[in-house]
Order: sequence, then structure tokens, then C-alpha cells
Amino acid sequence: MTAATAQPGREKIARSFRQFPSRGTAARRLALCFAALLLIRASAARADYPEEIPFLPTPIEVVDRMLELAAVTQSDVVYDLGSGDGRIVIRAAKKYGARGVGIEMDAALIERAVEAARQQGVEHLVEFRREDALKADLAPASVVTLYMLPWFNEAVKPSLRKMKPGARVVAHDFGIEGWPPDRTVVLEKPERMLGGIKHPHKIFLWKIRKESSDQ
Repeated sequence: MTAATAQPGREKIARSFRQFPSRGTAARRLALCFAALLLIRASAARADYPEEIPFLPTPIEVVDRMLELAAVTQSDVVYDLGSGDGRIVIRAAKKYGARGVGIEMDAALIERAVEAARQQGVEHLVEFRREDALKADLAPASVVTLYMLPWFNEAVKPSLRKMKPGARVVAHDFGIEGWPPDRTVVLEKPERMLGGIKHPHKIFLWKIRKESSDQ
């Protein structure tokens, strides 16, 4: 999950959400939540894009389920918006032979993704573009994956409408306002988050149809 330039503290925030111990006082949990919020706000204030989305990598088991739900095959072109370290398009290329395009604003994350693709031997199948995801041309994509906040999912709808009928959109955790999903899947094994809270990952699937009131 990332849409803009990386800022210091972003990965510390990501780690804190996964490594905070399950035990502790309520006051300590509240204090850590508040500290994480301040880090996110301070990061966004320094960014060229004030509505920056922090980098929170999608767990690989969620990535696999997203690709399965979209029924990705070798003939697909997978676009990941806010591609971060490139794991979704790299996984699609490695597991299914699909071509992939990662759209990302963070140059450091793009470098990491390019190196990861090389290490996985799929650099000939994937590419990474430093580009505003809201301005990306999604018409060539047969599959678009999202791990973005609700405001972004709402804003990207005009671009998604330009995809060809039969294309699929898969979102992690956050739906698209006004678009009822064709399928919703909740993963059986929840992830332990900040303060010991168990977070059940949710995946939404949409199939692009001809222009309709829903899309």
C-alpha cells in the first residue's frame, strides 16, 4: 500500500503494526497508536503529496489469494497500483507467467522491486513505473490490484472504467464506494496487529462490464 514518495519512519510504522506484543496496558497501547498516527501525519506533511498512503506490504498469503480470486493466467497483464516492493506483479509473473506493471511514486521502492524481479528471474515479464497511480492509463490491464485507502479507491474509479469488459479488479481490505463486489472473501487466518488485535484480511473482486449504473 503506497501511492506517493516515501518518507522517514514509514517502514517503522509498518513494523509496529505487526510486532507490537499482545500484552500490555491499555494506556500503553493508546500511546503507541497515537505515536504511529503522529508519524503518519508528520510523514504526509513533508511529502509532495499531502494525502500520502504509507507503505504497508501485503502478506504473501494474501497476495496469493488475490491472484487466485482474479483467476490470473499467463495471458494476463497485471497492474498493481502503489506497487511498493513489487511483490504482487513479481508473484504473478513467477507463479503464472503473467506480465506485470507496478505503478509507484517511491524511487527507493522501485529500485527494490527491480532488484527483486531480477533475483526471481522475472525481469523480462515485469516493469515498474514511477508514476502517479491516479494518472496511470489502465486500459492495457486485464487485472488491477489495489491495497489503497478508501479515498484512493473512490478517486481511481474513472480509470478503472476504461478497462476492457472482462477485466478484473481485486482490492485488499478496502472496497470501492458505490461498486458492489462480485465476490468477497475473508481469509480464515487473521493477522495479529497492533495491540494484539486480530485483523481478518478481506479481498474484494469486481469484473468490469460494459458501462452500467454500478460501474
